[in-house]
Amino acid sequence: MLGLIFTYAMTYGGAAVALFNPFAGLLIYVCFAIVSPPSMWYWSVPPGHYARIIAIAMLIGWAFKGFGRWHFGRGRGIVLDFIALWVWAAVLGAISPNHEAAWRFIETLGKVLLAFLVGATLIDSAYKLKQLAWVIMLSLGYVAYEMNLSYYSGFNRVYFSGFAGMDNNSVAIAMVAGVGLAFFLGVSATKWWQRLVAWLAAILMAHTIMFSFSRGGMLALILSVLVSFILLPPKKPKHVLAFAICVLIGIRLAGPQVVDRFMTTFVDPAERDASAQSRLELWRDLWDSILTHPLLGVGPNHWPLVAPQYGWPLGKEGHSLWLQTGAELGLPGLLLLLLFYGLCIVRLWPLARDRIKGDEIDPWLPHVGRMVIAGHIGFMVAAQFVSLEGLELPYYVTLLGVGALKLLTTPVVESVEPRMPVWRPTASVALRSS
Repeated sequence: MLGLIFTYAMTYGGAAVALFNPFAGLLIYVCFAIVSPPSMWYWSVPPGHYARIIAIAMLIGWAFKGFGRWHFGRGRGIVLDFIALWVWAAVLGAISPNHEAAWRFIETLGKVLLAFLVGATLIDSAYKLKQLAWVIMLSLGYVAYEMNLSYYSGFNRVYFSGFAGMDNNSVAIAMVAGVGLAFFLGVSATKWWQRLVAWLAAILMAHTIMFSFSRGGMLALILSVLVSFILLPPKKPKHVLAFAICVLIGIRLAGPQVVDRFMTTFVDPAERDASAQSRLELWRDLWDSILTHPLLGVGPNHWPLVAPQYGWPLGKEGHSLWLQTGAELGLPGLLLLLLFYGLCIVRLWPLARDRIKGDEIDPWLPHVGRMVIAGHIGFMVAAQFVSLEGLELPYYVTLLGVGALKLLTTPVVESVEPRMPVWRPTASVALRSS
């Protein structure tokens, strides 16, 4: 019942608010994209167009606000790349054999692009950036909490049923993208209870990856943890201690079954299980498809349709986001997708390593760089092991990075108290005024 009340209150109350405050509508839309109320509370929340209602109200409010500010500073290249990716997919969809299959991909990506543009044009303060980061973390943390609750109740929901149309590997990808974000939110928090919530969410996400038994997810988690340690701000003892405690808890939670499952990743090819072997064969066939159709690919969302040409059943996914994107959208589409995440990491790296100095820079922005980089590196590794083109979470994590880059080069509203903004000009503005 509480889930139903929450869903209806956020949908209809949030839609009314979004007409005047579209950024609030975006926060609810992102929350729904992660929590998926009909899947989370399937016993009480009927199927419905909850996210669509919020999206329509958000877009109307966005239009009333003049479509925000289209100045993205150092994040401009990432935004333009995303637009180019959608345009390229739309062009390929127009000439693809199966327009219906292509349109499903184009529509899904277009919805994410619209929400992304709403956020990128409306984020004008570190306060809004914090709101988005906490909504992402709390939403994903709640999903992880429910999956852990089910696991300790005797039913491994992630492994046997998945969540919101995603299988265990796909859920693991989402969790990997959120672990670094949650950890660095805890590092940047100024209150003890905020640190506790964020780090508890990180532990729950990490444990969800473990009992998902996704080998790709586990490998990505390990790399994400290593990157997080490298990106820790000047190694304060309390941060190192918190990191060590989280790692030790993670090791303790990883039982022998999890360890055994992960170690099968490195067994001799003669001992490799059928799942791992078939994935390698899929990757080989996807690569062959890329070489056969390097420019235009086989069409958006078309690999499942052409898979029978390689001896796979109709509808077989490629089990690799990168290779399947290359097969469907050609090398230009693959390069655009890789550039979307790669450019975000490259642009944020100096910020995350405290190499960008200035009194006008909000001290919270380097933490954003760290959480986005840690999440993206984990996601990019995990995505090699599963095809999940419609997963929205990584795009919203990138939106955090774009927001941080935008605030580096535009006047920033100091955001401890949202009702009392203080405007600080950037160095470039000060030079022009002089």
